[in-house]
Formats: sequence, structure tokens, C-alpha cells
Amino acid sequence: MWFLYILRCKDGALYTGVTRDIPRRIREHAGGKGSKYLRSRTPLKLVHSESFRRKSSAFKREALIKSWSRAKKLELVHASMAKASLGKIVAV
Repeated sequence: MWFLYILRCKDGALYTGVTRDIPRRIREHAGGKGSKYLRSRTPLKLVHSESFRRKSSAFKREALIKSWSRAKKLELVHASMAKASLGKIVAV
């Protein structure tokens, strides 16, 4: 299984990537390995992910998302966060 992921950096920047193991990749990013872009932008927060059976599908989706404006990426992130919160029980 392949995963597309979007991270929110401490400066608010959004970073999109592809991996087979999201937790491992985030640890690598946080440890300064991998993307030079993220080295000075930690801490990082996972704000969106999608799964794919094929590597090529994940990379095609990554290319598409990277072509989007920041506003469109934020719409995707907000929709993802809202969907994730629907399954949580809220105490009243």
C-alpha cells in the first residue's frame, strides 16, 4: 500500500509527499532526514492522507495536488479534518 500525505509545518506551510509508511516518514522528516525543505519547519502535523494500491497512482495524485493553489489544498485539508472528526464522540 502507498500513501499520499500532507503535513502542516510550524510556519503554516503545507508539504505533500508519498510513502509506504507515514509514521516512519514523519519521524525521518522530524529528524532532519529526507526533505531539506522541512528541516527548519518542525514540528510537523499530519493533516491529510490517502491510500493507493499502486505507487504510480499515489505519485499522480501527488503531482495533481502539488499543482493546486494553496486555497484548494486547504479546502482538501479542512474536508479531511472534518471527516476525521465525525467519528469522534464529543462530551457535552
